[in-house]
Amino acid sequence: MPELKCTVQTCRHNKNFLCDLDRIQVGGSDAKQARETCCDSFQERSGDTYSNVTKEASASTNIHCEAKDCMYNEKCACRAGKISVEGSNACRCESTECATFDCKG
Repeated sequence: MPELKCTVQTCRHNKNFLCDLDRIQVGGSDAKQARETCCDSFQERSGDTYSNVTKEASASTNIHCEAKDCMYNEKCACRAGKISVEGSNACRCESTECATFDCKG
């Protein structure tokens, strides 16, 4: 599992730059640049509340990746050692991105 750093403080799953989900979905099937990807698992935080998920946030998580042209994508699983999801002021998933994305070729 890749180590995940998330700077998206507006996401309800972000707890001190870690994610409380066991698995996230990275979108951008036709992406050629990081800005064309997104965290499809993003859910905007309402107020100062975190998600109701009882699991503790973790530095690593399973990542299902739709960005087929990313060099770290292996059969829709991310094989990077660590990734960074960015979009500090996001209010929807399209305002986030996988900053680790690196186009093949």
